[in-house]
Amino acid sequence: MSAAHSHDYLGHAHDRNEQRTRWVVLLSAVMMVAEISVGMLTGSMALTADGWHMATHTLALGVSAFAYWLARRWAANPAYSFGTGKVGSLAGFASALALAAVAIGIGAESISRFFEPRNVDYREAMLVAVLGLLVNLASAWLLHDGGHHHGGSTDHEHDHEHGEGHGHGHHHHDHNLRSAYLHVIADALTSVLAIAALAAGMWAGWRWLDPAVGLVGAVVIVCWSIGLLHDTSGVLLDRIPDPALAERLKQRIEQPGDARVTDFHLWQVGPGRYAMIAAVDSVAGPAEIRRRIGRDPRLAHVTVEIG
Repeated sequence: MSAAHSHDYLGHAHDRNEQRTRWVVLLSAVMMVAEISVGMLTGSMALTADGWHMATHTLALGVSAFAYWLARRWAANPAYSFGTGKVGSLAGFASALALAAVAIGIGAESISRFFEPRNVDYREAMLVAVLGLLVNLASAWLLHDGGHHHGGSTDHEHDHEHGEGHGHGHHHHDHNLRSAYLHVIADALTSVLAIAALAAGMWAGWRWLDPAVGLVGAVVIVCWSIGLLHDTSGVLLDRIPDPALAERLKQRIEQPGDARVTDFHLWQVGPGRYAMIAAVDSVAGPAEIRRRIGRDPRLAHVTVEIG
């Protein structure tokens, strides 16, 4: 037995949040190009690394915005058995590999600058770095306002798959947007480091600090890429997203003592939305097993097979 479901796994405020995300993508992309270009022209590795660090967030936000659009565009397409919720993970995995390669290049160049220092146009580079910080703060304000609502979590999103509406005046966190907000804050901190390095080089003559901050930026990008690879590969390979939830669901089915779960699968089909298949050896019918499972808003698709 399958629960009626929709392939739209976005939150009730996804249209508004998608709009905000697009604005931040635009701001970040413009600033990213400016920082990387000016960083290369002025010879500042700190500014170049900050630009590429901003690129990680621009790509992540761009993928998120694209996933919003694609999921809505192809939600009714029967060719996608479990919807298009994984498109963001697929694109994120590919971008993480590319960004890791970029980070290695930045790290190698920064190390070479320790042995062969180059002249840096500190004043010009600092001007762009300060502008980048302002863009980060503006982006953080947009995302904070859009993704920070009163109460709620992914565990309590509207369950339109089970026929519940989008109304009732409830507000919930968009955890994708909240994650993007934290990335932008991290990028703002990297901008502060770049400004500090440029200021130290201009006023104190500490030329070594610029490649040092460039190296730190490369390490940050690599760490972010590894984390993204881990998260996205888990989704693409159908790793159990919440082992505790899987165990609780099996216990609910078996608790009365008249049923035994012989096969069980729980995997992610979209941000915060899971699909479940359970093969059950039981005298109880599918309707009773479905009642025991209950209405968890994270379960976007449920199939029960009685043996």
